[in-house]
Amino acid sequence: MKILNRYLNLELAIPIFWVMIGIIGILSFFDFIQEINDLGKGTYNMLTIFSYVALSIPGHVYEIVPIAVLIGSMYTMGQLSENSELTVIRSSGFSIKRIAYTLSLTGLFFTLFTFAVGDLVTPITEKKAQQIKITSKDAIVSQEFKSGLWIKDNNSFINIEHVLPDSSLSEIHIYEFDKTFRLRTITNAKKGSFKNSEWKLDDINQTIFDKDKVSTNSLKSAIWKSLIKPEMMNVLLVSPEKMSSINLINFIKYLKNNKQKVTRYEVALWGKLIYPLASIVMVLFAIPFGFFQERSGGKNLKIFLGILIGIFYQIMNSSFRYIGLLNDWQPLACAIIPTLIFFSVGMVMIYKIEHQ
Repeated sequence: MKILNRYLNLELAIPIFWVMIGIIGILSFFDFIQEINDLGKGTYNMLTIFSYVALSIPGHVYEIVPIAVLIGSMYTMGQLSENSELTVIRSSGFSIKRIAYTLSLTGLFFTLFTFAVGDLVTPITEKKAQQIKITSKDAIVSQEFKSGLWIKDNNSFINIEHVLPDSSLSEIHIYEFDKTFRLRTITNAKKGSFKNSEWKLDDINQTIFDKDKVSTNSLKSAIWKSLIKPEMMNVLLVSPEKMSSINLINFIKYLKNNKQKVTRYEVALWGKLIYPLASIVMVLFAIPFGFFQERSGGKNLKIFLGILIGIFYQIMNSSFRYIGLLNDWQPLACAIIPTLIFFSVGMVMIYKIEHQ
């Protein structure tokens, strides 16, 4: 039985890896074609483009693993069915449930692999890729408003006109209010950098409002104590879906402390936890297709079905996420419903075939 278990998991894992490599190759090619349009802007040369494309690969891996698992599983089940191996395996005493349990070990491996890539590798490589691109093109990080980035920090409202790729700041405006929301000070600084766990501001002009008196002050540099950390600027470089779980949790806490909406980031956090489980679900979903029309269609039809179903899953995942954000659904529901639907359908099909 151990030999059969190893054989089944090996037969499943190898096609999944090949499908993954093929999809990543296609996506990287499209990335290259898209970036070639910016060739020559600043110092954005071919070497920089190749670096950017290479650093974008882990992000693609995280996104396509469940699809690769589904297509590879459909291919494997088609191959086993076409060679009548499934019939022999069942005749030897292996139930469909036993086959599903055995192959789910491969699904578990790709679940852990997806989580590791998405939580440990992608946040770093994605940030580095964006930094290389922005620095080479002599650009700045995109902002939410034309006036720059606005952040609430306790009783202060902060306007940062430019966030540079190294998370340093330029043209900073701090509007500090008292507990009754009366304006106390306006601080303008040319530059800001984070050193030794605190912000250092340079070229500062400060206006102080004290009852009926207004005074001004100029400083060459000063320390600015704030809850804002450079890691929070990662949200400008890396989309919430590609941030690490820890950074998402910290950013959500920061937003909650400042009474700001956190739905998008909570959906992204739950997605980070739920999405890797799709690999196990896709294996279970694909298994019944090996027992449908065993003598017709074959593996080619099942590969085609796998591609269609994988695309449908990704569309459903994105749709639930955006519809949930628009309608303010529970973040857990937005993240789990598509995967739960596929899991339920797969289990129902396994049950029906088992009891035919």
